[in-house]
Amino acid sequence: MWIKGDIFSCYSTSVVVYRYFAVLWGCAVTITGTVGNLMTILAFTLDSRLKTRFNVLIVNLAVADFLYCTILQPISVDSYLHLRWRAGQLWCRIFGLLLSMSNCVSIFTLCLIAVSRYLLVAKRAVFDRVFSNHGLVLLVISSWAFGLACFGPLWQVYTFLPQVCVCSFHQTRGRPYTTILMLFCFFVGLGSIGAFYLLIYRRVLVASQALLRYRISRRSSRRKPVSSCQGTDDSGVESGVVKTCTSEMSSQADLAQSRDVTCEKSDLSTQRSIKEAEHHADIDPIPSSITPAATNTASTFHSTASGDDKEIKQVTRMCFTVFMCFVICFVPFLLLHISDKQNRAPNVLQMLCTNLTWLNSCINPVLYAVMNRQFRQAYRVLLTRAAVLLHSSSWIIRAHFILSAQTPS
Repeated sequence: MWIKGDIFSCYSTSVVVYRYFAVLWGCAVTITGTVGNLMTILAFTLDSRLKTRFNVLIVNLAVADFLYCTILQPISVDSYLHLRWRAGQLWCRIFGLLLSMSNCVSIFTLCLIAVSRYLLVAKRAVFDRVFSNHGLVLLVISSWAFGLACFGPLWQVYTFLPQVCVCSFHQTRGRPYTTILMLFCFFVGLGSIGAFYLLIYRRVLVASQALLRYRISRRSSRRKPVSSCQGTDDSGVESGVVKTCTSEMSSQADLAQSRDVTCEKSDLSTQRSIKEAEHHADIDPIPSSITPAATNTASTFHSTASGDDKEIKQVTRMCFTVFMCFVICFVPFLLLHISDKQNRAPNVLQMLCTNLTWLNSCINPVLYAVMNRQFRQAYRVLLTRAAVLLHSSSWIIRAHFILSAQTPS
């Protein structure tokens, strides 16, 4: 039972039993999300190789998640720990607005990432126009403006929800606007992410199959059958036939060599143009399976089909992981909000669905930054510097205590 007259209390039997799990879960999300997102922002700031147009979207995502994990998540943990909201009505509304905005910005940015990846492999000219330097600035600002425009009108509806021990918009007073908003922002957003990654995978699959056919044709073109020539008689009377046959074989060899040189020049030219495009676009290297003719000639003719299959599986695994993680994080909460119009669902179920959305803010660096090779290298540099700094600080503190102990009073 809730305490009557105390609108900021979430004391009840179910919350008392559940709060220990919520506190541990919230602390883990706070630490993991704060460290992961902060490292992403610092890596982008300090490493010049990461200052690309595509990584601007990664940083925008990290800023939204860092805001949630550093400021909002500890307050949620405090509410569960003390079984009440201790910050007052105004901050409750600010908390609810920032919570909704951060989630909306995350979804909006993830949609931009999926769209940019698709345009990169499908419509490069459109990608260069939409995701230009000025275009990116407008898109980043638009993501926050969009979140504010969507959830700002709910300012009077934000309140403390004792069922989940957190401030958010009221589940019944905000209808039907909140239901429509949830369907549009989250279902449409998550569906768009999945659709674009599916389109990317289909293009990768088609391109990989084309690459496989290209390699097979190149190998078969190099295996030219030797022309059959009539031999001469013992007296060498038909020496003209020998000369003719030799001339034909020489012409075929020259033609094959010329064709190989032309193909190799075409491969190198295509590879050079792809690298130049990557340099001007300031993006991550395009996987070789997406652009079959852009592979190195040495690896093209000596690699096997298993390498292509492995790359396809990696792309598929990443896309599937990205899509499923966000589905797992948000869909249970959305389904419960839409179906439970009278707010009669068990408190434990409501808290589980709400707390599952916390995972979104700490999983994003893992899915989008850690999977990037350059970010991993930047992380190693940051961790190495931090370890050296901590080691130096410990020696300085130790030396200070030793000197203080040896100094006569």
